[in-house]
Amino acid sequence: MATKPVPPRPAPRLYLATPEVDEPAQLVADLPGLLAAADIAAVLVRLRETDQRTMISRVKALVSIIQNAGAAVLIEGHAELVARAGADGAHLIGIAAMEDAMPSLKPDRIVGVGGLATRHDSMAAGEAGADYVLFGEPDASGQRPSVEAIAERLQWWDELFEPPCVGFAVSREEAEEFAAAGADFVLVGDVVWADPRGAKAALTEIGEAIARAHANTRARAEG
Repeated sequence: MATKPVPPRPAPRLYLATPEVDEPAQLVADLPGLLAAADIAAVLVRLRETDQRTMISRVKALVSIIQNAGAAVLIEGHAELVARAGADGAHLIGIAAMEDAMPSLKPDRIVGVGGLATRHDSMAAGEAGADYVLFGEPDASGQRPSVEAIAERLQWWDELFEPPCVGFAVSREEAEEFAAAGADFVLVGDVVWADPRGAKAALTEIGEAIARAHANTRARAEG
């Protein structure tokens, strides 16, 4: 009996983190063009801390723009705001925060988790029902693993586990490397917003780099 061929792995997609949102007007103006510039699966909304009513209002200003472009809206932390703001889910730091948020978010909304220092933590998050795991983000002191260590963790996860994995990239080169290593999504934030050419140019370039990495990986796999 012939072996059923393994379907080709989909190309990794971008996951865009906003700057810390205080006054959303500029982001409201910029987002339509940015979301059209690359294959963006989701937007992570980072909020400046203030009262809940104001934070909900700031998310609501962005939700329809993002969702109408076909991307999901996740809030960093603040799982309690997700339903009230009309967002699609939350990104939490650590297994404890994820487990605390589960009752209010599941089964209808996305629960992503980062802050996973060890392989054991990553597996525990997956077993607890995380919709994705994030590798490579800075810790509270601003430190992060080496690029090689992040790529190795992504490859390990991709080969063994079902939930998607996300690589946190701080450069186009990292985005390309993490896509090649097996990331299902590549999270980019400051590298986009700080680009002197503008965020749209940065996103376009990173999207092309990811597509190139995927094509090269697929070509090697097909021999």
